Amino acid sequence: MCHPVIMEYVKGKALSRRDLFRGSAAAGAAIVASAALTPRPVLAQEANRAIDLTYTLTHDFPTYFGEQQFFDEDVFTYAEHGFNLKMLRVNEHTGTHMDAPLHFTDGGTSIAEVQVEALVCPLAIVDLQEKADANPDAQVTPDDLKAWIAKHGPFPQGACVAQNSGWQKRMGSPRFRNADDEGKMHFPAFHVEAVTMLLEEADVAGIGVDTLSIDYGLSADFITHYTWLPANRWAVENMANLDQMPPTGATLVVGAPKHQGGTGGPCRLIALL
Repeated sequence: MCHPVIMEYVKGKALSRRDLFRGSAAAGAAIVASAALTPRPVLAQEANRAIDLTYTLTHDFPTYFGEQQFFDEDVFTYAEHGFNLKMLRVNEHTGTHMDAPLHFTDGGTSIAEVQVEALVCPLAIVDLQEKADANPDAQVTPDDLKAWIAKHGPFPQGACVAQNSGWQKRMGSPRFRNADDEGKMHFPAFHVEAVTMLLEEADVAGIGVDTLSIDYGLSADFITHYTWLPANRWAVENMANLDQMPPTGATLVVGAPKHQGGTGGPCRLIALL
């Protein structure tokens, strides 16, 4: 979800709200930000199977702004040249992809600078399906996080905390973007108070959603982005197959691209069980 014209507008709108968190979330995040992307212990268990949490990137993959963001062109073909080769053109924030801290910061960590150790981490799944079925504008709240902790214990150090809203069943239809007659989208994501809690009370590296954005569809200021990413954390959006994941016990491997100055990029997500 990246568009130069929109982002200039949104950045100005969100600055005043972001200032509200400087005494709480941002201050707490600053204490642990330097450690957020440092090496972490991976779950000490042998994987029995691997599950792909990645959607196939296609020309018509749904995007935040509703426009095509992935293009490919045949440059060489086997019939004519004896081998196949395509030229790709893609918006960094298309399909299953990562948001690097640089996406919503001035001079923050680029996707090429995220330490590889931070990209192999425990995966914690917060089940939001019942709430999302009742209300597409539902958000992961501190109460949802507290309920997870009460049942499973503290979030593992360096983990990725991801929501499973069941949104995957909408893929392939306009209900994935879920825009109303006024063009406003309705899909679940993380409430700013939930990511503030993670910054202040946990030590996790990333968050993930099975929807288009870590801010819910009706967000007008991207406050979750502006709170989470400047704390030197990363996020993954459009995660697939979360219905196959247990709430805890899996290891996530984020196959992020590594291009200079990148604000994010399509990635291959693999869960090891």
